[in-house]
Amino acid sequence: MSLNFGNIHFSQQPEKVVFLSGSLLRSLGLTSRKSIQLRIGTNAVSASVKPIERSGKHIYLSNGVRNSINVPRQGPVYIHSPRDGEIELGPVVGVLSDGPHNPSSPFGARTSYIKQLLREGNKKMFVYAFAPRDINWQRETVQAYMLGSNGGFVRKTVPLPDVVYNRLPSRKTDFSPFTNQLRDRFGKRNIKFFNWAFFNKSDVYSQLDGDVQAGRYLPETYNNPSPERIKDMMERHSFVYYKPSAGSLGLGIYRLTYLPKKGYYARYHGNGGNTLLKFPNFNSMMRMLQAKHGSKLKNYVIQQGIRLIEIDGCPIDFRFHMHKNSKNRWSVVGIGAKKAGRGSVTTHIKNGGSLMTPEQALSRAFGSRSRDVLERAKDAAIAMSEAIENHHPHLLGEIGFDIGIDDNERIWMFEANSKPGRSIFSHPLLKGEGKASVEHIFEHSMYLSGFHRGNDS
Repeated sequence: MSLNFGNIHFSQQPEKVVFLSGSLLRSLGLTSRKSIQLRIGTNAVSASVKPIERSGKHIYLSNGVRNSINVPRQGPVYIHSPRDGEIELGPVVGVLSDGPHNPSSPFGARTSYIKQLLREGNKKMFVYAFAPRDINWQRETVQAYMLGSNGGFVRKTVPLPDVVYNRLPSRKTDFSPFTNQLRDRFGKRNIKFFNWAFFNKSDVYSQLDGDVQAGRYLPETYNNPSPERIKDMMERHSFVYYKPSAGSLGLGIYRLTYLPKKGYYARYHGNGGNTLLKFPNFNSMMRMLQAKHGSKLKNYVIQQGIRLIEIDGCPIDFRFHMHKNSKNRWSVVGIGAKKAGRGSVTTHIKNGGSLMTPEQALSRAFGSRSRDVLERAKDAAIAMSEAIENHHPHLLGEIGFDIGIDDNERIWMFEANSKPGRSIFSHPLLKGEGKASVEHIFEHSMYLSGFHRGNDS
């Protein structure tokens, strides 16, 4: 099977006919055929084939053809013949998200990123965005969002996709019965769906803990710890992190510290700032936590505190943005170093943290050893990605790791996210990595859809 990269054009003929340039006809092995089956996404139509004299690889679709299968647009796309007498155009990638019913910003805070995906993806394939409510299962079509010539959104009826990239915005949506039914319907149509859902911290820890290669990067961690467990951890490690298993953006995280002869301390971010509370004894600290969270503490995990490398007295950790590539292998696509704000529990930018490149941070911490430390951290991130995937029942294509490094060059993994944020790509020196991240999404979509690279000259 040869994979071709060519251009789609629309012609005005009412009958169902497809015109192919000579080189494309030969490349697809269709020179002797009078008719073909044309497929896009889940839609297909039978049409007659006619050659045209034009150099390069071009395909012209008549009115009758494109109206039957809802071709999204003219322009560049991959063209291949997976079986004799069949042409497939695509792949068709649907970006699944949701947000307010606002025509100019239908996906809320994710709208800008989704526009970037549509701009870049449509240079090579069909890419559109949609919300769950936009699907018509009876007709197997989607009332999708695409970009118009002015850069704004236009709505078009398009086929169901070959691949769905899941960027649903909330855990509540991701784990709802409606979304479970949605995923099931895609699966029954053999439509590939990644990333499945938000990770649960406790699930990830338990998966990695039993893995020989990846387990060594985990701090000591326990789910739903008893007060006795928390006290023991604080006495052995001096400080610990106490955080919700389904949390994000650093919300609800406590740094709990025990200093002999001084007492117990709880530091957290709340009410627009960082708060530090002192307690005369352990029980009074636990009463505060139970008063604030009640039964929700059953969904908390406790994690050993690590003395991370510091710059200007502020700890540094690293966001590793991982992607599956066109060969279905994990690769490190972007790394941002996050410096904690003064008095902050976490290095989140919204909590006063600042962003650096990994080279800037590691050179200050390790000097000439920095490159070796970075390469070992990359190897660790790939090993952890592979371990999570081995234990995960569904398709993964993207993972964000929060990784720490201590003064002894030991590497630690604090969190894994299946829908990582993209704040690290706002750094001027990480713009290229941000573009590479988008490209990897579409390279992996080609792999999942079966549009493997062959002769795409």
